[in-house]
Amino acid sequence: MNYRHAFHAGGFADVIKHIVLTRILVYLQEKPAAFRVIDTHAGAGLYDLTGDEATRSGEYLTGIARLLQARLSEPAYALLSPYLDIVRSFNPKAELVAYPGSPLIARALLRPQDRMTLCELAPVPRKQLIDALRRDTQARVVDLDGWVALPAFVPPNERRGVVLIDPAFEAKDEFARLAERFAAAYVKWPTGIYVLWYPAKTRRATEELTDRVAELVGSSKPAGKLLRLEFSVAPQIEGEALTSTGLLIVNPPWTLHDELKLIMQELQRPLGQGGAARFRLEIPKG
Repeated sequence: MNYRHAFHAGGFADVIKHIVLTRILVYLQEKPAAFRVIDTHAGAGLYDLTGDEATRSGEYLTGIARLLQARLSEPAYALLSPYLDIVRSFNPKAELVAYPGSPLIARALLRPQDRMTLCELAPVPRKQLIDALRRDTQARVVDLDGWVALPAFVPPNERRGVVLIDPAFEAKDEFARLAERFAAAYVKWPTGIYVLWYPAKTRRATEELTDRVAELVGSSKPAGKLLRLEFSVAPQIEGEALTSTGLLIVNPPWTLHDELKLIMQELQRPLGQGGAARFRLEIPKG
């Protein structure tokens, strides 16, 4: 499949991914020591929801648009408010016209001592990302293939931080490449937090990826931890649009499991399509 950011900006998969990223960054903020965000496939940074790509797919209408209108419990809203506040900051007139990608969501949560490295190989999105950051001294946009850059940029000088890996899945071997490149980075920086995004279209591919990551993380010394989240807004039908998304979170904050359990339970109804959504949250064994 081809998961081009512009067509899917603000869709349910973005919502789930960015909620997880936000909760991790909020956790990292709890200690004064600096951290770094590394985004291997950064995209354009900011997406126009009135543009051709977004209006053609309309995915944001059943994603972020629904979440902004959802009635949430106080505990869930407290956890989601950092993410929702960032989205609202790009839509000051209360009309949903823009959606921030992971670079701008992360940028909003950086403190003066924190930094981020953003990889984007495609010329047009890279220029858009540079323009969106407006010569920001805390953010570095690099013209490199994220797969090449990933092991080269770890460990960061800060020795704390998160690596977001969310490729477009344009190639047939993308799942294998994801496992391989993660392994190369993890060997160099086993204490980092990694977030691996994948489209949950085929059970065989997702299980093989999970098994490979779990085996590597579990066999490291000391053994790392792994959390798996899958969220399905409707049954996945072969050849149809994506309805199930997945994340593997390596070395998750100790608070994340319970936070995500509470959040995902409340997102089942507003994000479901033709019925309530379903989620899977587990700790895979290596």
